[in-house]
Amino acid sequence: MRRVALLSALAVIATGLRGGALIMDVAEGGAGLVAPPASQIVYDRNGAFLTQIGHATRNAKGENQIDYGYWPLERIPQRVAQATLILEDRRFYEHRGIDARAVMRAFWNNLTRSRHMEGASTIAMQIARMQAPGPRSYANKLWEAATGVAILSRSGREATLAHYLRLAPYGLGSHGIAHAARFYFDKPVDDLSWAQVALLAAIPQSPGRMNVTRESGLRLAVARARYAIAQLERQGVIDEAQGDMARRELAAMKPFQTKRRPDMLHLALRYERLAREGRVRTTSPYDPRIHASIDLGVEREVAQLARRYLSIFRNAGARQVAVMIAERGSNAVIADVGSADYRDPRAGAFDFTRVLRSPGSTLKPFVYALALERGALKPTDLLDDVPEGASGVANADGLYLGPMTPRQALANSRNVPATSLLRRVGLQANFDFLHELGLHVLEAAPESFGISMAIGALPTRLEDLMRAYAALADDGVMSDLSFAREGTRTPPRRVLSVDTARLITSFLSDPQARLPSFPRYGPLEYPFAVAVKTGTSQNYRDAWTLAYSQKYIVGVWLGRGDASAMRGLAGANSAARIAHALMVKLHGAKPGEIAPEAFAPPPGRVAIDLCRTDVGAGAACAQSLREWVKPEETAAAPIATAAAHEDSIATVDGGASLVIATPEHNMHVWRNPEQPAALNKLALKLIGGARETQIVWLVDGAPFVMAQADETVFWPMTPGAHRIQARLALAPVASRPVRVTVE
Repeated sequence: MRRVALLSALAVIATGLRGGALIMDVAEGGAGLVAPPASQIVYDRNGAFLTQIGHATRNAKGENQIDYGYWPLERIPQRVAQATLILEDRRFYEHRGIDARAVMRAFWNNLTRSRHMEGASTIAMQIARMQAPGPRSYANKLWEAATGVAILSRSGREATLAHYLRLAPYGLGSHGIAHAARFYFDKPVDDLSWAQVALLAAIPQSPGRMNVTRESGLRLAVARARYAIAQLERQGVIDEAQGDMARRELAAMKPFQTKRRPDMLHLALRYERLAREGRVRTTSPYDPRIHASIDLGVEREVAQLARRYLSIFRNAGARQVAVMIAERGSNAVIADVGSADYRDPRAGAFDFTRVLRSPGSTLKPFVYALALERGALKPTDLLDDVPEGASGVANADGLYLGPMTPRQALANSRNVPATSLLRRVGLQANFDFLHELGLHVLEAAPESFGISMAIGALPTRLEDLMRAYAALADDGVMSDLSFAREGTRTPPRRVLSVDTARLITSFLSDPQARLPSFPRYGPLEYPFAVAVKTGTSQNYRDAWTLAYSQKYIVGVWLGRGDASAMRGLAGANSAARIAHALMVKLHGAKPGEIAPEAFAPPPGRVAIDLCRTDVGAGAACAQSLREWVKPEETAAAPIATAAAHEDSIATVDGGASLVIATPEHNMHVWRNPEQPAALNKLALKLIGGARETQIVWLVDGAPFVMAQADETVFWPMTPGAHRIQARLALAPVASRPVRVTVE
């Protein structure tokens, strides 16, 4: 009898049409279960919606559109199946792809009603239509019916139902109930309540009309969901208490908030690109979510701050700004601002974290690093900053400072010593090393750039500089930037020795070494340990700052989309101000606070004080610099005379130097007049002190306090010049003294 009904239904649909056999053949060819790949929803690290990565498709009218979802089901939750079938195909387990009774009822109702046309599509027929959309015609209806029979015959009922639940439209571009559960309720489909399941099951009948973000659409969807609950209750699927609970939940529903991606469109494009390139891959096909490393709260604050500073620099010709921030150690990117505003007509659509620009002096640390690695440079060497032999290279300020240690030359960002050092090690060696660091992918001959590759001739990108500076911060180990928990990364690799990486960090974090080019207490100086390097390209086309602390790596670029010149905006007076504001905000530093922290020293080296200027035998050294040297190099080093005759270098625990980390030698400190006198304190701390070792802190030769070597103590400041020193409590050895002036 069932077979007769099935054939009768087919006969009704096929009346008046020729070529039925041909249609059946075509239907059999379309009986496979086909779905677009599952799209991904991207959340920030705190679970906030960031974006969706959809798929471009064509609708029945041939129009382009972006669809989302199509998540497969690992298993069909029972309540999902029951609520869906009660509304869409209640005799699903009885018919063979066409519900003859529904066809007859729809045929009769459509003849007797003029306002509403009733359909009779089964789950299998709807799959046929969703897989191959076409105009609503009797010929297409016949094809859908024949294809539905073929689908159910070939794939079986469970696979057919699961496929419907993957393809069905749930409004706002969402397809598939698993995706809809996440999109609307932010929960897995297995955790949906009866009310939530009924609401979602209602939507596919008319996704446009049942837009649950609108009051009218939600009202229609709730009415159909209440009908589903009533039918489930009548059939005994749920009891009266469950039905009442579902109805109360439906009655309490408010229009859903539309999930909109943040204004940072560059971020959405970043994750689309990462997914397309296979650099982010979801771990489960049944839960294709991406958990981004981005913190949208930080992202918004960074974007606002960058735009605020850009507005200041616009008068000098700046038009765009880009910022990246990553956590040190993990390289997880927490903020990624590609431009001031994607909609800005002044090249705002360009992602300037990825645009090749002249890097100015930001490549200099790697020139010094390679020279140290090759043994072509020692921290106690002198580099000439003089016009002779400069090969036409001049310093940005037009001045020459004479002989300088590598620490001074790099911290002052002098062009002449850097290019001379590059020439000493070799163009090819430096070109290859910068390629190894990922700072360029060029196949050109290094001679085409010459020694100017050290001062900006070799174009690179902000995200590449971030990765390279992260290697300096990570003791010479290079790792990819991480944008998502599900990201794929190449294995970390060592590109520099720990010794070299820490020496470069020491150079870049020494405010005394930056004198005289960069005055104290400007945007390059922080109340905690920060290694910082600025860069300015020719004619002020680009301004850069790369900085890293114990916690974060910050990169800033400022310039113009057309690469034309700004007016006097150098890295140190523009990008450095943005980086400083960002780093201080990230650390939560308060005005007047100085954190008792320092970067780890190079292992196996000892600290000595070098005179900043050449002095005669027996003469006092007016100003000195702290330097880290190998023990065997101390005898040949030009040690500062005054310091060398005052004290010996104390060593404890098998040779670790007893060295004061803070305060710095020759430090000038101003008390905060708005604070009570008792709160104006200066932190005293050693570098790498051992927990079990006791020391005595002395101020002006008098004991101040006894403490553990790894402990930070605080000295109440008094005006005047002071001499601070640390001594072992049980041995006649001490650190070199540091001099501090308190105003």
